Amino acid sequence: MDKFIVSARKYRPQNFSTVIGQSHITTTLKNAINNNQLAHAFLFCGPRGVGKTTCARILAKTINCESKTKDGEACNKCNSCQSFDNGTSFNIHELDAASNNGVDDMRELTDQVRFAPQAGRYKVYIIDEVHMLSANAFNAFLKTLEEPPPYAIFILATTEKHKILPTILSRCQIFDFKRITTLDTVEHLEEITKKEKITAEKAALHVIAQKSEGCLRDALSILDKIASFTGGNITYSNTLEHLNILDEDYYFRLMDNMQQQQLADALLLYDEINQKGFEGDTVLEGFAEFMRNLLVCKDAKAARLLEVADDFKSKYLQHAAIAETGWLIAALNIINETSLTYKQARNKKLHIELALIKLAYLKQAIQITLSDDAISKKKITDQSKVISFKSLPAIKWVSQNDVQPSSTKKIASVQKEDSAILIIEEPKTSLKKKNEPEYSEPLKEKSAPKVKLGSLRKIQEQIAEQTNKTITIKPITLELLNDAWDIYIDNLIKEKNHSTVANFKQAILNIIDENNFEIIADNNIQHKFIEAERAGLIYHLQGYFNNKNLAYQLIISEKIEVIETGPKPMNAKEHFRILTEQYPMIKDLKEKLKLDLDY
Repeated sequence: MDKFIVSARKYRPQNFSTVIGQSHITTTLKNAINNNQLAHAFLFCGPRGVGKTTCARILAKTINCESKTKDGEACNKCNSCQSFDNGTSFNIHELDAASNNGVDDMRELTDQVRFAPQAGRYKVYIIDEVHMLSANAFNAFLKTLEEPPPYAIFILATTEKHKILPTILSRCQIFDFKRITTLDTVEHLEEITKKEKITAEKAALHVIAQKSEGCLRDALSILDKIASFTGGNITYSNTLEHLNILDEDYYFRLMDNMQQQQLADALLLYDEINQKGFEGDTVLEGFAEFMRNLLVCKDAKAARLLEVADDFKSKYLQHAAIAETGWLIAALNIINETSLTYKQARNKKLHIELALIKLAYLKQAIQITLSDDAISKKKITDQSKVISFKSLPAIKWVSQNDVQPSSTKKIASVQKEDSAILIIEEPKTSLKKKNEPEYSEPLKEKSAPKVKLGSLRKIQEQIAEQTNKTITIKPITLELLNDAWDIYIDNLIKEKNHSTVANFKQAILNIIDENNFEIIADNNIQHKFIEAERAGLIYHLQGYFNNKNLAYQLIISEKIEVIETGPKPMNAKEHFRILTEQYPMIKDLKEKLKLDLDY
């Protein structure tokens, strides 16, 4: 029994022409080889599974080939190519930077670079996942990377270009690999299925390509897995079942229910989906992508962005022609908001059902119009109702000479004021609702209330009398201030705030000017008790003196106590000085014995 080899290894490209989806890089490398313009350091960066390490190996193999083809490909027949294919080449060294990311590993690599190749032209060092190197390892590698020997070529590969030091990037020739397109992936999978004699529907291969998200290695792994699961017969249905993907027919049915406002059918369909084990977030993501595809089909310019199987393209175009662009945008907005709040929802199923209810009655909630400039959205409300107002009597001033006796029939109320007359006329017509029944008996007329208005002259006199009244402000004296202070203390006694009363009685008052005085406290404790009563105290004093500008300052004047002390005690140094003055021999003894005093 032959040993099984996965497709990602078995069908790994061996020359530049078999690399999928990276023609912009393979063409550049082949031209550089043919023109003998190879750089000493390359950096291959891009997503996983797109051919970075594969291109590095092909480049290392090609530049050491003894008889290259005219288009710059390796011959695969010479000793160098065969030793490379067998894994016995001494000119190509691969290093995994994820597990060899220390300074010692880089020093060992730089020591190997000093030795020239025994066979072949170049020694190629391929460092995979180079972004995993530590900063010290990068610095140790920096000088060798900048000025390597003429026979050494470094090829660095990484998926995270932003983690590499700028000093490394500036010393490399950078190649950015792109994701493999869905069409290229499908074509490559078809070739492999023919070689492996696997029956596969194109729609199933398209689903695998979409699931791989541009990673060809993932697509090949999925293909091997499904081929083992189905026994070599890959269909659209068993691919969806194995990959746990919801069939697009469900989205088409759900879309029809929304357009026809069949809420019950939509809820039953979602319950069916839920019973199959699909979570709500999966349904939301798939439905959002489905809406996006419908929007893409609305415009012929963007139709090439539709990445679905050929069997579904005609179906998408039919539904896109029926659906309104404004409705699709509003529906996408609802789905997006539901996706953002899905994780916080406690009842996940109810959360999705509420979104389906909104989508089912979206046409009744808003009115969306599409114009040349933009899409306008307007809420639909009930028709406006006519509001009836009661007619008000007209009021006007007229001269006495202008009043005619015949016109007094229409006057409801008259009041004389100096040389003018205030006339309140009855309304001529009244507003009534449409189809309002008319009364056979006329309504009894009620006399309008008399309006009493003072003359402008009287109002001005009243204002003048109020402004002429002056408020008497009591002058601030120490005697009056102490009286007001005692009154406030009596209020504190009534409130049984005895601790504050004691501190208020010990305070000293001092007048600064006619609007300011100061309160002198003995200590911080007294200051805090008086400060706590600031609002009530200032209100009391301003009211007592009728002076709103009255203010005070609270200061602390602590007493300084002078403590008389006796003579200051002497230290050891002073004692020794006094003894040497009295007994000079002590000083001579200290010098002869070379003693030190402990000061």
